[in-house]
Amino acid sequence: MSSIIELSTTLLAASAPIRNEPVQARSTARLAALLDSAAAVIDEIGYERLTTAMVADRAGASIGTVYRYFPDRIAVLQALAARNSERLLERLVGELASDAHATATDAVLGVLEVTVELFRMEPGYRSLRVGDVLDLLPPAADETANSVVAGAVAAALQQRFDVSADDAARRAIGSAVEVIDALVARAFARDADGDAVLLDEARRVVRATLAGVL
Repeated sequence: MSSIIELSTTLLAASAPIRNEPVQARSTARLAALLDSAAAVIDEIGYERLTTAMVADRAGASIGTVYRYFPDRIAVLQALAARNSERLLERLVGELASDAHATATDAVLGVLEVTVELFRMEPGYRSLRVGDVLDLLPPAADETANSVVAGAVAAALQQRFDVSADDAARRAIGSAVEVIDALVARAFARDADGDAVLLDEARRVVRATLAGVL
């Protein structure tokens, strides 16, 4: 299962345009600090107003340091979105393999709970989640970021619960991932803890979407 997630993570992360990939621990830490700073600013003002100067100022770095890694603000946003996607996929490894889930539907509901936790705890995630309009994948790609996640979930469910790989199952899982992305985002739009009514509705719609299919 981990290899499935790794392949999906590679596909998403490969499109983040970082000028100089860090090869030393110090450079990796510097890049992480820049992304942490971008996430903190985005939490305060949203991603539309983010500038490279704001990232540098929050990180206590020079603007030259930012441009060493990123050609522009869009590249910063894409790199942060890629990191958010990577963190989601990493957490899905354990969630989808958990013995706590008796059924495939329970496992998909676990995906929802992982998503909720990221919205609550991961800086910048509410603005730059996997399915955001700032899509990670290039225009020529046949897939969206959400479809990459759905494909990883479908493959994991097939391994763990022997779920069918037919079109109906994949369509249902893809729809469930879209529901999770859209309704959880809506639940957190004006409530930092997530609107409980909308989150319950997301769980209900996910169950209904998968009923009779998985």
